[in-house]
Amino acid sequence: MDDTLRSRQWFGGDLKNGFIARHHLRAAGFGSWAFDGRPVVGICSSASDLTPCNSHLGGLAEAVKRGVLRAGGLPLVFPVFSPGEPFIRPSSMMYRNLMAMDVEEALRANPLDACVLLTGCDKTTPAALMGAASADVPSIVLTGGPMLNGRYRGRSVGSGTDIWRMTEELRAGRIEESEFTEFESCLNRSAGHCMTMGTASTMACLTEALGMQLPGAAALPAVDSRRTVLAEETGARAVELAREGLRPSQIMTRAAFENAVVVNAAIGGSTNAVLHLLAIAGRVGVPFDLEDFDRLGRPIPLLVDLMPSGRFLMEEFAYAGGVPGLVKRLGGLLNPDPVTVTGRSLVTECADARVDDEEVIRRIEAPVQGPGQGIAVLRGSLAPGGAVIKQSAATPGLLVHEGPALVFDSLEEYAEVADDPALDVTADTVLVVRGLGPRGYPGMPEAGNLPLPRRLLESGVTDMVRISDARMSGTAYGTCVLHVAPESAVGGPLGLVRTGDRIRLDVPGRRLDLLVPSEELEERHRSAWKPPVPAAERGWTRLHIDHVLQADQGVDLDFLTGSSGSAVPKKAF
Repeated sequence: MDDTLRSRQWFGGDLKNGFIARHHLRAAGFGSWAFDGRPVVGICSSASDLTPCNSHLGGLAEAVKRGVLRAGGLPLVFPVFSPGEPFIRPSSMMYRNLMAMDVEEALRANPLDACVLLTGCDKTTPAALMGAASADVPSIVLTGGPMLNGRYRGRSVGSGTDIWRMTEELRAGRIEESEFTEFESCLNRSAGHCMTMGTASTMACLTEALGMQLPGAAALPAVDSRRTVLAEETGARAVELAREGLRPSQIMTRAAFENAVVVNAAIGGSTNAVLHLLAIAGRVGVPFDLEDFDRLGRPIPLLVDLMPSGRFLMEEFAYAGGVPGLVKRLGGLLNPDPVTVTGRSLVTECADARVDDEEVIRRIEAPVQGPGQGIAVLRGSLAPGGAVIKQSAATPGLLVHEGPALVFDSLEEYAEVADDPALDVTADTVLVVRGLGPRGYPGMPEAGNLPLPRRLLESGVTDMVRISDARMSGTAYGTCVLHVAPESAVGGPLGLVRTGDRIRLDVPGRRLDLLVPSEELEERHRSAWKPPVPAAERGWTRLHIDHVLQADQGVDLDFLTGSSGSAVPKKAF
């Protein structure tokens, strides 16, 4: 019996307290063996019919339970608020922090010695990591895996990436609605999250790079039987973590976050990873900022040839070697010191990994794109707090561009005229849509890859410079400047731009400037800018609006940053 386990303060307490904790589990059919001092492992599952890409996690939970029992632990499954990417409004990002709070409080308040976090979509994975970081109870993640490749008329198609392409083709009149419907029915063929290198796949890979997931777990398809085997191994490892006392704060160190940024550059990861890694680092108390993404990512070539920056999908990445194969390729570019949930370093774990497809995971000397083509951090008079752009998904000829602004105060305002053939817009226009930030929308929607005006689509234009305080789906592409901070709703310069103002984008120089004299901007702010009326007066939305941080700080809530630790809460009797 290990009396150092947290759970002993519940199940091993004095006569009355121990009885209260034990007898309710007896009512659920557990015998005395469950209270003999073995580690109690929580299985926190974001499975929900309202979150389709997580709906299969119940099966993985059963496999995790087998692993926990095999290793001598007691498994207890519990649900968590699950922000479903396809359904939830106004934006799933507004609810990432709510799920993180749910995870944190559940881990701290219950008799858990360790936890397995089952996740599988854009916000559920970072939310679980944030909550685990704050509670700092020994934890291990298992992501749910990507869907099988979409197949349409003899070719592979990717969720998100091909949706944007086909939608624009439909709007331009180049395909029929019946063709689009056929494509839609062929796209998502199995359980799992998006199979492109969108945010879900990115965060699965970065969870592995951070050391919080077993090697090889990020890329295997959701329906691959090897993922079920990994689930059992994850449960067994959670029991060992409880006995060893290895905590998230000992795994997610500064060096581990640096490794995650390197891996993100090499996979062509989502810009959303910037927000999520900043927020997770803030929970652990690791100093990390926007400049770290640019500095650490700039020397790294794009090695993984996946949509939206490349050709393939997560199935090919898994079969080529997944994250372990990529780590082997990156070699000395990674810090060898950070420990992972295995108790060994990431580099050590992947030392014997193989790469079985040189087209999917490239060699350093033959990359998909050379160094300096990843996520760039921009600053300037239009983004004093910073903005980001995913270079690998942008049009090279637009990375240095100057043009007149066409400004809209909301998505709805732009949507009303986007298809107007008389809209005064050219390929040189810089499209600006604001009011889409963490407070202003609220919740910072994935709207930064704004649809092109139909007039341009019909003339053959396929890209233009678009600027917003919104996010962009990791599956999307285009010359889209995102996360402009401070956002317009808090008085950032984006709220002062007028149609016709000149804007200059200089990605190589890391600049984004509004070519209007500072005196004129000050006058606009004094005479014309007013804070928007809050979108809600009550509930989570109001709490979010009042306390959310800006994009350059990870969009966490100001009172949730930092770790509150795993100390057992006081009992009332």
